Amino acid sequence: MAGKTEVVIDKEQVKKAVKALQAFIKSKSSGEALFLDEPQPVSLLFTLWKIPKQSQTIRIPLPHGHRSDTDEVCLFTKDEPNMTPEQTQRFYKRLLQEKGVKNISEVIPFTTLKKEYKPYEAKRRLLGNFDMFLSDDRIRRLLPSHLGKHFYERKKEPLTVSLKSNHLARDIQRVIQGTSINVSNRGCCCMTRVGNSDMTPDELTENIEATVQTMLAKLRVKGQVIKLIHIKTDTSVALPIYTSDLSQLSPEPAQTPKKKKAAAKKQNKKNSPTDNAAAGKVVKENKQEDEEEEIPELVPIETPRKKAKLQRPIKKQLQKTPTAAAVKKGAKPQRKLAQRMDSKVKRKVPKVK
Repeated sequence: MAGKTEVVIDKEQVKKAVKALQAFIKSKSSGEALFLDEPQPVSLLFTLWKIPKQSQTIRIPLPHGHRSDTDEVCLFTKDEPNMTPEQTQRFYKRLLQEKGVKNISEVIPFTTLKKEYKPYEAKRRLLGNFDMFLSDDRIRRLLPSHLGKHFYERKKEPLTVSLKSNHLARDIQRVIQGTSINVSNRGCCCMTRVGNSDMTPDELTENIEATVQTMLAKLRVKGQVIKLIHIKTDTSVALPIYTSDLSQLSPEPAQTPKKKKAAAKKQNKKNSPTDNAAAGKVVKENKQEDEEEEIPELVPIETPRKKAKLQRPIKKQLQKTPTAAAVKKGAKPQRKLAQRMDSKVKRKVPKVK
């Protein structure tokens, strides 16, 4: 990928680390005669500068194979139309034999996987019976829901192959004898197997070099990618074989206001006219600006006081208008008083004969 820095590995340093690792394995197994003939897997540990945004699985072909002919390999195939699972199994076994593929020990059609390996115990037994799993690329997306999480936790997820390839034996051999690395987006470390302890130092060195170059080419991260590379086994310490240059990743120091001002003056000098009079004017203007700048006085900040509560305006007492009933009650005594006065006046006035 463009924008990545090259990783140059010292082959002599890698060969020294491989020899030291093999010497450590021999010294540790000197008292255990039963385990002398069993080779230990040699792994490569990568430490990245950045955590990738997306997880990625990188397949790496190796110049020297690290699997023996006794390793058990299982192949999951697609169900052929108008065929039973037994007929599909025989069909693909015949196809592999015709193409010259001899590394496949078992062929399991997809229908058989769904029915016979549905229980939890059957899946665990299938996981322990085989060292590696391959899958037809046409059913690869259907396998995770039927295999379960244990295949992926043990890093035995099936690797895809195209069963319609014209060079089927070569492609399957590359996948079996190659390696793969799972780059997670949850951390900055990833590890892959590059060989066995019984391989020669030259073979292990070539496998390591091919793994690093393929990793650098296929990893979807820009810029400086690889920070550290270690070589180790399952029971040994990690020996460093590559350390990136830290000076390339040193961040630029933040510019202070004084540095920014000095940089601006230098830029003005570069862009200023060659005339000495014009240059003098620019210098005078800059001095005047510096003199005009005054240091602000420190004024104590007053704490905000509580606002006085606003007095509510006194409500005017509204005069109640008398109701009709009250008017009637007040009118009755007035009428009676008027009637009395009229009667008195009538009494006093003499009658005209």
